[in-house]
Amino acid sequence: MLEIVLDKSPISLPRRTSPIPIPIEICLRRRVQSRVPGLLASLLAGALGVAMLGGCSSLRPKPAVQYVYVTAKETFLRDRVAAVSNRTGTVDNGQRLEVLEHGRRFVRVKTEKGEQGWIDEKAVATQEVFDAFQALGQVHKGDPAVASAVVRDEVNLHLKPGRETEKFYRLAEGDKLQLLGRATLPKPMPGGVAPVKSAAAGKAATSAGAVGTDASAPPPIAMEDWWLGRDVHGRTGWLLSRMLDVDAPDTLTRYAEGQKIIGAYVLTTVHDDGAEGENKDIPIYLTVMGPYTAGLPYDFDQVRVFTWSLKMHRYETAFREKNMEGYLPIAMSKGKDPYGKSVVAQTPLPTFTYRVLAADAGPVVPDPVTGAVTPGRTIAKTYRLEGNLVRRVAPPGSHDEPEAHPVAEEKKDKGGKKK
Repeated sequence: MLEIVLDKSPISLPRRTSPIPIPIEICLRRRVQSRVPGLLASLLAGALGVAMLGGCSSLRPKPAVQYVYVTAKETFLRDRVAAVSNRTGTVDNGQRLEVLEHGRRFVRVKTEKGEQGWIDEKAVATQEVFDAFQALGQVHKGDPAVASAVVRDEVNLHLKPGRETEKFYRLAEGDKLQLLGRATLPKPMPGGVAPVKSAAAGKAATSAGAVGTDASAPPPIAMEDWWLGRDVHGRTGWLLSRMLDVDAPDTLTRYAEGQKIIGAYVLTTVHDDGAEGENKDIPIYLTVMGPYTAGLPYDFDQVRVFTWSLKMHRYETAFREKNMEGYLPIAMSKGKDPYGKSVVAQTPLPTFTYRVLAADAGPVVPDPVTGAVTPGRTIAKTYRLEGNLVRRVAPPGSHDEPEAHPVAEEKKDKGGKKK
C-alpha cells in the first residue's frame, strides 16, 4: 500500500547523497506535509529531521587542542586518580603534554609517544605561562650579562621576582647562568603575606651604618634579592640570589674578606711557569663586592683589582675603592688613554668603567612591586690596567665629584687626620 501511494504522489524526491541545506529541507518538509497525508507524512518528516540533525552536527567546529607543560624535574603519569594506581609513563621538565580531560586537581594527558595518564595540575604549566616565558626570553635575548654565576642547588626559574609567581624551567645543581639584572623585594611573612617597603624604609637602608638611630622607628623589613638569569639554552627567568654563587675561582674568593663577590671579570692573563696546576696562564680579575645583606639600594660597595705576583705566585691587590653605592653593569673594553702623551698611554690596554651614585642624587628606593632598583644621577669612573698598576682615565685638572656613601665618612683636618 505504501508503494502505491508513493507512485501516485505528485512529488518525486531524489535519493539523498549529501546533506541538503537546512532552508531547502524545511521547504521540502512543508510541501510533503501539505500533499502527503497520514502515515507517509510522518515517516518522511522523521527522516528529514534525522538528516537535518546530521547536517548540523557536521558543521560544529572541533574543540581546539590544549597543551600543558611539565614544571617538575621528573614525574609519572598514572592510570587513575586514586591512592593506589599504576604508572603509565614518565615525563620531564619542559615536556609538552596534550590535554584529554580535566578532573579535580588532576589532568589526563597524552605524551608525544602516545602514553596517557593523570598528572597533578601543580606539576604542569598552562600554555599561557609557557608563552609568557617564551616572551620573557625574547625580550632579554640581547641583554648583556652583568655577571656569571653557578646554581648552588636545584631551583626553579620564575616569571617574575617573588616566591608565589609562576614558575616553569628547573635548573640542576652546577648549571651556569648569565645574570642580567637584580630586583629586591620584601621577604614573605608567615602566611604568605609580603610587607610593603615604604620610602622611609628605603631611606633607612641608604643611610645604613650612619651614626645615631631613631628609637621610635619601626624595625627594618626583611628583604630578599632576586636575579634575572639566562642559561646556556637561552631559558630565562628569575631566581633567588641565595640559590647561586658568582662564578669565581677559589683562589680568588679566599681574598673576599667577609664580603660577597657580586661579579668577577677577567681583564687579561699573565703566564707563570711557576704557578700550580696545569694552566700557567693566570687571569687578572676585576671584582665588585658587597655585604651579605639583601635589599640594599645599590649593587656593590667595593671595587677591587687582583693582579698576579710572578715572584710570590699568588694574587695581590693592585687597586681598591670602598664605601660607594655602585651599580651594574661594568663596562669592559681595551683602549688608549686619550689624555696621556706617553707611549704607554697610546697602547690599547684593558679598561673598565663603573658607575657610582652622586651625592646629590637622593636616596634610592627599590620599587615595591617589581623590586627594580633605579638610581638617580650616577658618576662614571674609568680606569686602565697598565702592567700591575691601575690608573684613572680622566681629563687633566678634573676634580672628583662628591659621591654618595652607604657609611658616613669621618671628616679629616687639613693634615689628613681623622677628627
